[in-house]
Amino acid sequence: MCALDRLNFFLADVQTGVGPFIAVYLAAMHWNPAEVGLVLTCGGLAGVMAQTPAGALVDAARSKRLLLAIALAVVAAASTVFAIRPVVSAVIGAQVILGAAGAFLAPTVTAISLGIVGRSEFDRRFGRNQTFNAAGNVAAALFMGAIGYWISNRAIFLSVPFLVVPCLLALRGIRPQEIDHARARGARVVEGAEQASGFAVLTSDRTLLAFIACAVLFHFANAAMLPQLGEMLAGGRSRLAAPFMSACVIVTQLVMAVSATWIGGRAATWGRRPLLLVGFGILPIRAVLYTLTGSVPLLVGIQVLDGLANAIFGVVSILIIADLTNGTGRFNITQGVLATSVGVGASLSNAFAGWLVLRSGFSFSFLGLAAIALFAWILLWVAVPETLGRGEAAPACRRRMAADTKNRGC
Repeated sequence: MCALDRLNFFLADVQTGVGPFIAVYLAAMHWNPAEVGLVLTCGGLAGVMAQTPAGALVDAARSKRLLLAIALAVVAAASTVFAIRPVVSAVIGAQVILGAAGAFLAPTVTAISLGIVGRSEFDRRFGRNQTFNAAGNVAAALFMGAIGYWISNRAIFLSVPFLVVPCLLALRGIRPQEIDHARARGARVVEGAEQASGFAVLTSDRTLLAFIACAVLFHFANAAMLPQLGEMLAGGRSRLAAPFMSACVIVTQLVMAVSATWIGGRAATWGRRPLLLVGFGILPIRAVLYTLTGSVPLLVGIQVLDGLANAIFGVVSILIIADLTNGTGRFNITQGVLATSVGVGASLSNAFAGWLVLRSGFSFSFLGLAAIALFAWILLWVAVPETLGRGEAAPACRRRMAADTKNRGC
């Protein structure tokens, strides 16, 4: 378990290095909000297109450690392009590569975790994953902020290949025989053979479809908020842009680090729905608060809400997918479908918010995102029931979507 903890911690370092600092870096180089939005959208769309195939490959791959190592090497190589050639064509190309490679990171680690601990312990294990991931984000944000302030924003991206090394060492500490392939994809084993449902698992469950719709709206409202805040803080203060963004990331990730394990435990006892309603309800409040103050300390402090909302969504969304796919053998591809769907929302969010900023300013953009977030909360309340326990009893009968399994007498 220690190796898995380290893997989550160091993987967060890599992801932070190529994540929120991209918007700050480009804004400090005097790219306008629409150009920044275009770059983020291209990377997001590449990730969207890769997520579902990535999930299918994670389901099929028996060497998940090798798959993760290859993705990390690609991320390290592509991140250096931002520093070496910061022109539009090269930056967009690097974003596309990063988006595609990044689609393999989190699903592979999640599959490894499920394969090690099994379904019964997955709630708490995944919460623990998110705790170490958030702690790694805090450490990375401090590190990246210091590099951006004392050296340059460009040097942030040159540090990513070095951060990949401890990640690979942690991955090496997980023995291949610890990962059960059937468990890692959420499959049943009947008479020594894995049983997987047909792909109707992705289209026949109304709860799954409703949840995915809610998740798309959540990320459409949420994804642009932090980059947009970074652009707003960077205006006229390019040297301080990276430390400002670091402060935002640190506050968010500290809250996630403190709360993620607790959320995983509560999700196993309270259920998924109450926690999700809280997480979705926080988002419109946060967006409105951004419009009420120009104080940098207060704006950074509002990130406490961001941390709580993202901790809830990050943990509970995967647990819902595990509930709805338990016994189907389609856990990872369903993760990919969810990620693809929310990636569409997130990618369009950056372009939409950039257009709103150019049209009417940052406050108008935040209010528009708040309205979308409120609608997502209403849809969640109306259309998504509790899923805790659904995956425990006769999934083939309950969903009528596993016609190719050998379950009988339902």
